[in-house]
Amino acid sequence: MPEMQCPEKLLPLIETPKRIKVVIGGRGSAKSMTVGDICLMDAQTKGIKTACFREYQNSIDDSVYALLKEEVTRLELDGFTVQNSRILHKDQDAFKFRGMARNPEGIKSMQGFNRFWVEEAQTASYKSIRAIMPTLREEESELWLTGNPQSVADPFSQRFIKPFEKHLLKDGFYEDDMHLIIKCNYSDNPFFPAVLEQERQYDKENLSTAEYNHVWLGGYNDEVKDSIIPVDWFDAAIDAHKKLGFGPVGPIIAAHDPSDRGGDGKGYALRHGSVVLDAADLDSGDVNEGCDWAIDRAIEARADVYAWDCDGLGVSLKRQTFQAFDGKKTDLIMFKGSETPEDPDRIYEPVQGESRHSNKNNRDIFKNKRAQYYWRLRDRFYKTYQAVVHGKYIDPDELISLSSNIKAIDQLRAEVCRIPLNKRSLAAGKIQIMSKLDMLAMGISSPNMADSIMMLMGDKTATATRVRLNLTSEF
Repeated sequence: MPEMQCPEKLLPLIETPKRIKVVIGGRGSAKSMTVGDICLMDAQTKGIKTACFREYQNSIDDSVYALLKEEVTRLELDGFTVQNSRILHKDQDAFKFRGMARNPEGIKSMQGFNRFWVEEAQTASYKSIRAIMPTLREEESELWLTGNPQSVADPFSQRFIKPFEKHLLKDGFYEDDMHLIIKCNYSDNPFFPAVLEQERQYDKENLSTAEYNHVWLGGYNDEVKDSIIPVDWFDAAIDAHKKLGFGPVGPIIAAHDPSDRGGDGKGYALRHGSVVLDAADLDSGDVNEGCDWAIDRAIEARADVYAWDCDGLGVSLKRQTFQAFDGKKTDLIMFKGSETPEDPDRIYEPVQGESRHSNKNNRDIFKNKRAQYYWRLRDRFYKTYQAVVHGKYIDPDELISLSSNIKAIDQLRAEVCRIPLNKRSLAAGKIQIMSKLDMLAMGISSPNMADSIMMLMGDKTATATRVRLNLTSEF
């Protein structure tokens, strides 16, 4: 007898009752087939009735009807009758199919169902999501959604992914009293077919990194417009020190991005020479608790230099920070990204292909220090990409390597590769990075770890010693 196959990562769909269950992922994850099989088994053994939705359904062929019909035959399930537009079990409705886009109000007529399943949920409109959730009112009823995320700004992503994104990036899983959200990809599917593996390998070689990540890894299908660091550059930098044969040499520098408002996370990063050894964020606690968290990590790492952002609430951390480092040989930097660029009269040395910046000094090119530091970070990623991918020799002191031991590497990629330029300032002839508030308006979360790594890009540590001596006299 054929047996239902369920990847281990999707077993919580069977074992854990939740009001809302979401499965996201790329091609070959078996998410749709697994959910279809579970719904069939539940119809047969528990009498659960499932209403199957898609945003756009011009005909029954656009639904999961064909998948369920095929599985009834393959699994040789008893008691099912497949009709032209519905599937019965023991002469009772087991599955009905409906599109949402043309008549979202019609969803409200789907009474008496224990389960709603929305396939290709990434295409669901805000109106459809708002209509479908309160309609499912049966006792112990559940809303199931499966899809591969499109834009980060889509209603599906905003409601079911963005609020839990950090957990999904770190763990591939999120659970609370209402939600069960699972990210499942081909690598989580032990039944992944060989024919798809050939296709995956071809796409790996021929698609852009962002497109491949969307198709096969369930990544967002939108690159942030005007982002300064492409995904390919970031990925080339992972363990670049091992690929190119250099090690962490030089000062150990730590940086902290405090939370500027309620609900905002805190960031931390640490580099030793050209190697970024640590990057992390903290969601809980207030600005002072975040400060203690970052300082503890820096002291444990024996940082030679510690910087923190003082443009916002960070300025209030001055006394707390200096007292924590009292008696330790650590230079302290109060970073202010809004200030004039460092060495404003020095001629900027553009990387290859940036002739428009030739013979201009830092003051002429950069709007402020934040833009200058982010551009230094960009230059390091570009040079690392050239060294790793194209085999060009570049002094390791000019490169950046990201340790693969960084637990939040996926979250870090999402932040670093979503740092856009401010086009208005660029049109005026200067480079400026989009502000956090403007990024938030675009649906881009606060880049706390990315900002922390940006602050690691300072050239001068001697300045920190002078600042420390001056500030210490205030206490």
